[in-house]
Amino acid sequence: MLGECHAHIIMDGKNYKAAVSLHKNGVADGPIREHLEAWQQAGVTFVRDGGDALGVSVRARELAPEYGIDYRTPVFAIHKKGHYGGIVGHAFCDRKEYRELVLRAKREGADFIKIMISGIMEFDQFGVLNEEGLAGEEIREMIETAHDMGMKVMAHGNGNGPVRAAIEAGLDTLEHGNYLEQDTLDMLAESHTIWVPTLAPTGNLLGTGRYPDEEVEKILRRQMNCIRHVFDKGGRLGLGSDAGAWMVPHGQGLLDEYAWMKQAVGPENTAELDQRLSASEKWIKKEMKR
Repeated sequence: MLGECHAHIIMDGKNYKAAVSLHKNGVADGPIREHLEAWQQAGVTFVRDGGDALGVSVRARELAPEYGIDYRTPVFAIHKKGHYGGIVGHAFCDRKEYRELVLRAKREGADFIKIMISGIMEFDQFGVLNEEGLAGEEIREMIETAHDMGMKVMAHGNGNGPVRAAIEAGLDTLEHGNYLEQDTLDMLAESHTIWVPTLAPTGNLLGTGRYPDEEVEKILRRQMNCIRHVFDKGGRLGLGSDAGAWMVPHGQGLLDEYAWMKQAVGPENTAELDQRLSASEKWIKKEMKR
């Protein structure tokens, strides 16, 4: 079984606030073990977390070997104050504060740095994000600062402008990457950046009634077409479900993600897809660690 390259163990796939509240008086091992067991039962032996502000993913890394799982975490994600990202980390206001957060993550044992460079999708309206994202120059500085400090970078990014800037700056792994234009998709395919497109949080919404299926279907199909384009161009793809997001349970979410990915590239390309996903996972295991 391929590894889970994008997860949030602090979340439970059902109710974010309720899941986080379990750790309000200190990290609780019970929910962590429950999720680790779900991955174990699904045959998952590698997990890369997206971080959190309460130390849950760090504790998960400590417990994971009991379940035969190699666990990686950025400890927490880093976002600019006033922008999306507070649910998974800490904020900075200027370059100095950003650098201090990178240093803090390193001190606390981060395997890599995670940055937030854009908002998220509005699932009830195709083509809309809840914010445009950071300026290109700021994104470049964030990635280069982390690289200069010896850390690889995972970036939550949607929208053409922020993602293009991140790729140009040498981003290591791109998470989500919705609403990219063809020139940016071509750049992505030609770069060393690994794209983890997280289809499950969108695809698994279909039929739930939470958002209009017509809009969700548009978002999903566009992302799948973009994946096929990058795949056909020889780009690097990674498998990550955003486990813990609503309707994306730990363990099963990865199986769902893999099914959506196979559909995106075409079942006739499964063998080639598996080779690329495996190669990306091997790179992440080797390079994105303490």
